[in-house]
Amino acid sequence: MKYEEIELLKQSEKSSVHLVRKEDGDQVFIQKILKGQHHIYSVLQNYQHPYLPRIYEVILSDESTTVIEEYIEGPSLGSAKLSEKQLVNAVKELCFVLEFLHEKDIIHRDIKPSNIIFAKDGHIRLIDFDAARMMKADLEQDTRLLGTRGYAPPEQYGFSQTDERADIYALGITLKTLLGDKARKPRYHRIIQKCTNLDPDNRYRSAKQVRNAFNHEKRCILYGFAVLLFIVVIYAGGKILYQPAGEETALTVSDSGKASESTELVTLPAPDNPHWNAETGIAVWGNVPESGDGGGEVGYHYRLYRRDTATPPDLENDEWDMESSMRGDAMIDEATSTYAVNLSSDLWEDGYYYFAVSADGDGINYASSPYVISDAFEYKGEFAPMLPEPTGLAWKMFETDRGREYYATWSNLDDYEDADSFYISVYDKDGNCVMNNIWTKEYIMSVGHNGIRVQKEYLSDLDNQYRFTVEVFTSRPNEYKSFLIPEPVTEEYFSPWYKW
Repeated sequence: MKYEEIELLKQSEKSSVHLVRKEDGDQVFIQKILKGQHHIYSVLQNYQHPYLPRIYEVILSDESTTVIEEYIEGPSLGSAKLSEKQLVNAVKELCFVLEFLHEKDIIHRDIKPSNIIFAKDGHIRLIDFDAARMMKADLEQDTRLLGTRGYAPPEQYGFSQTDERADIYALGITLKTLLGDKARKPRYHRIIQKCTNLDPDNRYRSAKQVRNAFNHEKRCILYGFAVLLFIVVIYAGGKILYQPAGEETALTVSDSGKASESTELVTLPAPDNPHWNAETGIAVWGNVPESGDGGGEVGYHYRLYRRDTATPPDLENDEWDMESSMRGDAMIDEATSTYAVNLSSDLWEDGYYYFAVSADGDGINYASSPYVISDAFEYKGEFAPMLPEPTGLAWKMFETDRGREYYATWSNLDDYEDADSFYISVYDKDGNCVMNNIWTKEYIMSVGHNGIRVQKEYLSDLDNQYRFTVEVFTSRPNEYKSFLIPEPVTEEYFSPWYKW
């Protein structure tokens, strides 16, 4: 196929990039002429992904490679005028396409804002695979040392063979570059820190882990036996799958075995009176017992907004600064029918903070409620001293009338206030987090044993070893900062191993 040149877009010693069209048509393409053989484009020609430009032709000669690929109209992420939410969504899409490439052993090796196009359809396209390579077994280091300085990790300069973690390093630098000052926010800072660790073993292991890190969920586990809310009943005819009270049929099963709704979901009531406890900076709202995913625990989505003045955000039009969720019953105050969440770890700089909360529907009986906005909390603790670090971390086992119970404990519990919250994470010997939990000091003292109970079902592998970390969320955010563990977690923050 012959093409006529419209415009020379880029030229260097190693390549030239042209905007071209077919001689007998109007469709526009990108033509790349690269020095040397770049077999990676022949591989990419066999794959399609919504966040990759389509490769139409690849011509390999002894001295060069010619590529005809889809022309993507739009600015690069480095020059596009995008909101914080749009930038984060773009990085999540980058994670999706990297998952796709890494599953096929393709390492891009040049992830940076200028190689990510924000297309007219509102989605990204990852371009420029000139430095990409395929993973090869038993190769000690890359044969071609390419990449962009500042974005490429140390191993890309010949220290070892690059794998998917090289792209994860560059992804972290890209996120930091795109966010600018907003990269200081705790939810981003932790992700960036772990992505860009100089030791590849301490980075995220996959792009999927990075994507999941954006969807951080705080979870309070109420120990005990879960209540089974949903009973699936299938009659001999295979027609009725589930029938809640007050509805004739909520879900039916067709002859093909697919379930479908025959009634509309009931929208949950919005949480009542969302507000900050003015003394502790803890978020409080009215509990909605019907919320959650049907597993016996209530659940909520919340969004955090920061403002320079005490002007409430517009829920319909304003961007939120952080979005997360909370699930579990341990933070319910039965006497007042309220739910309380310590958000102090998400307050990053002085200003006025609002949160909006929605009761989470199960998607079967209930739809999620509308969001409702809180009052303002004035945060003035950006430069406050940090709470003391938990010390003397230790496992303790107690014989009770319920059998053996295991507790994650620390020796300086007296250094904290009753409303301070402790967030433990338990890891197995492979570095996997098997559970996490949040208890207040007041709740710890009411249970006894000076620690947080770790239910044995989370420690089910009797041949395994387990250890834990402790973070402290302050209840006095204008006087003390929360004690947070840096990512990746280093050895000094772990408890000793406990082997059952």
